[in-house]
Amino acid sequence: MGTGKRLFHYALNFKEVLIVGLIMLAVAVAADLAAPLIAKEIIDNHIAVSDGSVDFEPIAYLLILFFVLAIITAVFRYWQSVFLQRGANRIIRKMRNDVYGHTQTLPIRYFDNLPAGKVVARITNDTEAIRDLFVTVLSQFATSFMYMGGIFIALFYLDWKMAAMTLVLIPLLYIWMLVYRKYAARYNHIVREKVSEMNAMINESIQGMTIIQAFRRERKMKDEFEQLNDEHYKYQKKLLVLEGAASYNLVGVLRSMTFILFVWYFGSASISGNTVITVGVLYAFVDYIIRLFNPISGIVNQFGRLEQALVAAERVFRLLDQKGEVVVDKKIARYHGNVSFEKVWFAYKEKEYVLKDISFTANQGETVALVGHTGSGKSSIMNLLFRFYDVSKGVITIDGVNINDMPRQSVREHMGIVLQDPYLFSGTIESNITLGDERITREMVNNALSAVGGERVLNHLPKGIDEPVVEKGSTLSSGQRQLVSFARALAFDPAILILDEATSNIDTETEEIIQHAMDVLKKGRTTFIIAHRLSTIKNANRILVLEKGEIAEAGSHDELMKLGGIYYQMYKIQSGMSQTQSTG
Repeated sequence: MGTGKRLFHYALNFKEVLIVGLIMLAVAVAADLAAPLIAKEIIDNHIAVSDGSVDFEPIAYLLILFFVLAIITAVFRYWQSVFLQRGANRIIRKMRNDVYGHTQTLPIRYFDNLPAGKVVARITNDTEAIRDLFVTVLSQFATSFMYMGGIFIALFYLDWKMAAMTLVLIPLLYIWMLVYRKYAARYNHIVREKVSEMNAMINESIQGMTIIQAFRRERKMKDEFEQLNDEHYKYQKKLLVLEGAASYNLVGVLRSMTFILFVWYFGSASISGNTVITVGVLYAFVDYIIRLFNPISGIVNQFGRLEQALVAAERVFRLLDQKGEVVVDKKIARYHGNVSFEKVWFAYKEKEYVLKDISFTANQGETVALVGHTGSGKSSIMNLLFRFYDVSKGVITIDGVNINDMPRQSVREHMGIVLQDPYLFSGTIESNITLGDERITREMVNNALSAVGGERVLNHLPKGIDEPVVEKGSTLSSGQRQLVSFARALAFDPAILILDEATSNIDTETEEIIQHAMDVLKKGRTTFIIAHRLSTIKNANRILVLEKGEIAEAGSHDELMKLGGIYYQMYKIQSGMSQTQSTG
């Protein structure tokens, strides 16, 4: 389905409001266009009469009618504007909700290669351009076409031959639109793409401002942004040249051509004496021709916005066409948490496997630790368990059920995760623990914080759990953010818990608190720990040592130390470093 048809289908959702607006517009146009005919009646039948007498009574009635029609025009034009803009705003509200909602259903894989700023541009900038289409462009087009239709009807009523000559304007406008779109479409695609790239770069710069300033890359980033901005400016200038060379100039040429036809036609008719033209008809004709070029000018001047909106709509629909999965609210009974990986292979890119033939089990209440060098596949295993990605080959089961046979949301319902750098949302401490889940009460929040030792770190906050949290929790320390994340996981009472480098970014004192929190969290749960600090996983039931996507070693801490392999070497290196640091 084409972009125009899809926009039309969106409009049909609010057709009642739009139809009322168009009816009011039609009434306003009819009332406005009746004015020249009233003037013609006054001039021909009550002023320019042959005996020179003037009857003021009918003129007064006609002038009152003229004034009433002007009021009707003003009132109905106001309400048509209100209804059309109300309909347009509802369309865009629905579209924005649809786009944002759709992004929640897209797989994580989609965002791997798409900067966040580009997604933001689709939801905000592009939908705003589409809003311009419905609020301004279509309103102007509807108004203009109705006025043009009404004016042509009036012209044919006055003199069908001259009216037929003015119809040449319609194919000329159509040809101009085709020529304009040929060039404007290409320019607008580039302009919108550059806007997305600039948004992505701004977003990335803000997120990484500490690194940019620490490594003195301000000028480099500024130069890269200027390059994007210059490219955007270059094509904006081309659009301005295209519009400036044709919009007002085109209307001026058409107006001059029409008046030449008008003078030639009426002049030759008067000279030949074949046609008697009254002063009223002449006045009305001139009035309608002048009025005709207002809607023509309106149409031509909206071509730019029309093309921008169509390009923006194409980009929005391209995002909506990405295959997503419906968010399922279906609740499932809390599973025990017996996890099994059976000959699992996985690749982010086709055939480039980052996990190879992974098999292991983790039973309820057990703690399984994953260790290995960067890129060994630790996080990939957790991504598969959470179904952020699906396995390339093999099967993952929970309590004997293939997780691919369950909706993603149902799989995650009884899982909890604590990340290396926990993400906090704007709001309060409480809202970051409950995440808006009404089942988690304020008492449960306090109990969760108390259980993980959070009060020892958070009690100095003036408002306690009502303390405001800014984006990413940047006003809190790493330890405070981590404890909020632990309390969040405990409040949701997961059957399966994943601790991803949960103690790597905190100080020694806070680590003791978090070690206690981890012990509280792990009770009765299947726990997976991804850790670089091997001292934190000595008590794990099983330790899996990963190397290049394969399980190189497996066993308890004592078993692996006796084995004297990769884990033994890693532990010795870390122990040696710790001793060196303590004696230094």
